[in-house]
Amino acid sequence: MEDIDIWRAAEQMRTLYGEDAGIEAGVRADKALHQGDIVGCKVWKRIVDAIGELERKAPKAGEAVN
Repeated sequence: MEDIDIWRAAEQMRTLYGEDAGIEAGVRADKALHQGDIVGCKVWKRIVDAIGELERKAPKAGEAVN
């Protein structure tokens, strides 16, 4: 899955689930893993990470700010 698709999915999850988007994406990652869908699990984990990036309020330590 392309990066742009991950970001689109993350934004869609935020639209649908609001502040619970990360939790819902995590649940889907776990479900995929339990079903033996390793690729699907990895995709959902990338979406969880993207949601976290979209929701963070401050730069990471040492990160440049424009």
